[in-house]
Amino acid sequence: MPPNLSLDRSAVATVVKNVVVAESRLSIPPESIADDELLVGDLLNVNSLGFVGMLVRIEDELDTTLPDDLFVGRSFRTVGDLVDVVTTAEAQR
Repeated sequence: MPPNLSLDRSAVATVVKNVVVAESRLSIPPESIADDELLVGDLLNVNSLGFVGMLVRIEDELDTTLPDDLFVGRSFRTVGDLVDVVTTAEAQR
C-alpha cells in the first residue's frame, strides 16, 4: 500500500483477512473469512505469537504503525475485532 493512503474499513478488512489466511496457512480465499470468525475457533487458531506476527505484517502491508495504546483494554475474539482496531489506527493517521 502506498504511504499516507487513508483506508476505509473494507480496504483494511481485505488486508487483515489476507494476513489471517496467510498466518493460519489456510488454502481458502481471504474473502471467505467472515468478520465474526473467531480468531481461536474451528477454522482459525491464532495463538499470541501468531497474533503479534499478524500485527507486524498488517503494519508492513499498510505502511503504518499501530500505537500500543490502541490495544489497552481491548480483547480480540474475532477477525472483525482486529479490523476495527486497525481501522481506528488508520482513521487517526
